[in-house]
Amino acid sequence: MPLNAELAALLAAVPLVPFTGDPVAVRAQMSAQMQHRPVTTPLERVEDRTIPGPEGAPALPVRIYAPSTEPGLPVVVFFHGGGFCIGGIDSHDPVARKMAEQVGCLVVSVDYRLAPEHPFPAAHEDAYAAYAWVRAHAAELGGDPARVAVAGDSAGGSLSAAVCLMARDRGVPQPEFQLLWYPATDLSAESHQADSEDPLLPQTAMDWFTEHFFSKIDEADLVPYASVGLAEDLSGLAPALIVVAGVDPLHDQGVAYAARLAEAGVPAVLEDYEDMSHGFVSFADFVPPAAKATEGSYAALRAAFGTA
Repeated sequence: MPLNAELAALLAAVPLVPFTGDPVAVRAQMSAQMQHRPVTTPLERVEDRTIPGPEGAPALPVRIYAPSTEPGLPVVVFFHGGGFCIGGIDSHDPVARKMAEQVGCLVVSVDYRLAPEHPFPAAHEDAYAAYAWVRAHAAELGGDPARVAVAGDSAGGSLSAAVCLMARDRGVPQPEFQLLWYPATDLSAESHQADSEDPLLPQTAMDWFTEHFFSKIDEADLVPYASVGLAEDLSGLAPALIVVAGVDPLHDQGVAYAARLAEAGVPAVLEDYEDMSHGFVSFADFVPPAAKATEGSYAALRAAFGTA
């Protein structure tokens, strides 16, 4: 199915990230593009702070979003996308704000370490450390420690899935729910759809991410936590919603992961938006069909938290 016309028109009108050159330069260009972006979702409280990182690693910057002063709110630990090389709490600020507003929850957005400066498993250990810390300290943040979920888009979806596996393997309670937006679940060389025509994740982008992250790691070392879709055992994980986009080269990975979770006995729901591109959640404030496609995600989180 062709890309949604409204989304296509927007993407044709805005400057997209040129996936060439050094990641530091690409990050700087992204930051410059975001400087004049308006705040579309005001909230009761938005707070920047740090929390402890993994043992021996730096403290982790996080941004906490609170839609109200009500105590005991459910909590979502959110991981941004960007191929493990770009992105941060600023790039996904609108997404985190909208989630906090629509779900009625605290959102803790995590600024995990990026490759190539910090190769695998730095981001994954940061993500796990953030989840474990938030679960232990949710009450002091104004949240409910019994209702902590994980969520993320693209690489952040992969990190969310990995956190569930790492928590199970390390004897830590599972999140209440995992929301995976167009996740990367299989980082093996031939896992993506080479014929995709996604303007947000073209082949040049896939090649660029491979150069700066994937190519520096033996594929065998990626299993199970970087390539969660190749993990032998997916049992005992949190209920999941996997959202995929039809134009996205990662589409089939998400479909396959949802099927494997279900086969392992994990409650898993797949939502497939055939006319959406990779990254569509970031355009929900400007493209009504993209906003419509996020409604099921927020409803699923509310249901998991018992606030539907």
